[in-house]
Amino acid sequence: MRLLGSGLRCVRGGREIFSCLDFEASAGEVLAVTGRNGSGKTSLLRLIAGLLAISGGSVSLEGGDAELTLPEQAHYLGHRDALKPVLSGMENLGFWRDFLGGEAFDAAESLAAVGLDHVGHLPAAYLSAGQRRRLSLARLITVRRPVWLLDEPTAALDVPGQSLLCGLMRDHLGRGGLVVAATHAPLGIEAKELRIGGEP
Repeated sequence: MRLLGSGLRCVRGGREIFSCLDFEASAGEVLAVTGRNGSGKTSLLRLIAGLLAISGGSVSLEGGDAELTLPEQAHYLGHRDALKPVLSGMENLGFWRDFLGGEAFDAAESLAAVGLDHVGHLPAAYLSAGQRRRLSLARLITVRRPVWLLDEPTAALDVPGQSLLCGLMRDHLGRGGLVVAATHAPLGIEAKELRIGGEP
């Protein structure tokens, strides 16, 4: 499986963010997208996820499920944790499992895997920022998808949380998945680098 970007161009609000951008990531690889603030790291992830229109070029997934689009085979984890604050951790995962469909795993096991089994009954609004981030990570393993698009995935995570993230990524890569992560900080895992924009 390979994720390919060719000649990608992104325009937002009438301003060109980047152009002529090429990249490639294969199964078992992490592609770390780096660059200064405003260079287009988040925009690139959102283009791949189908959340922004591509202004030029193309992005494709080779070797994926031919019956599904690229966005249907990808998880996008953005800056904001996509959680309903009034729902418990378990209910949030149940919502995503039902909404996303596909190959689903037990939500209770996913909560345990991210160290939240003791607070899974609490509304997400009661969780700390780091716990909410862990709950978002649990979504990645509750419904399996081969492409993970992670925007600053270590944000709000303490050192054990960062180690947990590395373990989840390694397991995902071992299953033949791939990761594209926009980051300012080291991910703690071997990665190819794609730098967007010049020096500040």
